Amino acid sequence: MNLKLEKPIVFFDLETTGVNIATDRIVEISILKVFPNGNKESKTWLVNPEVEIPKEAAEIHGITNEEVVTEPTFKELAPEVNKMIEGCDLAGFNSNRFDIPLLAEELMRAGIDFDMNDRKAVDVQTIFHKKEQRTLSAGYQFYCGKELEGAHGAEADTNATYEILLAQIEKYDDLENDVKSLSEFSTHGKRGDFAGFILINDDGQEIFSFGKYKGRTVEEVLKENPGYNNWIQNADFPLYTKKVLREIKERMASPKETMSDEEKLQALQQKFNLR
Repeated sequence: MNLKLEKPIVFFDLETTGVNIATDRIVEISILKVFPNGNKESKTWLVNPEVEIPKEAAEIHGITNEEVVTEPTFKELAPEVNKMIEGCDLAGFNSNRFDIPLLAEELMRAGIDFDMNDRKAVDVQTIFHKKEQRTLSAGYQFYCGKELEGAHGAEADTNATYEILLAQIEKYDDLENDVKSLSEFSTHGKRGDFAGFILINDDGQEIFSFGKYKGRTVEEVLKENPGYNNWIQNADFPLYTKKVLREIKERMASPKETMSDEEKLQALQQKFNLR
């Protein structure tokens, strides 16, 4: 069977130096681009992370410092990677919580302003866990009846993820074969950022999910304590989280056309106070 697509979807997998979205780096990336007509395009790169690969990480994915020392850095690869995923929906295994956030960090470090506007994200692991509660290798065996050879290699994991999604759609009658429905099903909850520091409440407002302001709206907190945003911008938070906060701050400071003169004056005063 083929996925029903309105635009291309990119399945991808990252092998990294660790699991910290804000500080770890990519050492391998594999992309499988699937087009609405069923055609596919794939590419795999080894990446010099410009930092040492910890022994614990190398034992999992098998990529050593010696193997990547002469490979291009992600900054060098970023334009090609960005071009390949441009205008595409994204999919992966645990991609909503790890691969997409970390890829976003790497692209932004390379000077590319990545965001998820007009994209859908399908997390095959979430569908799997909601249905069966298994790992990628077990899922490949369960859904496809195959042993996953080369597990923890980005290319093998990427292709297995694509095959699993096709099998999931065939297996479960309640899974619709369109990216919008798959994206909604594979999302645990609405997030304002990738890492989950900012969530979306039932009223569609951004709220903090951590710290002393947990559960309060971002706008309310920034009005009450403008310095809180400055603290986050200078602390060890993901770049995408910082970007989201800057956008909220700019949105708050911009007078709306429907505002009265008094409201516009208050907004301008607020903009000055937030600086």
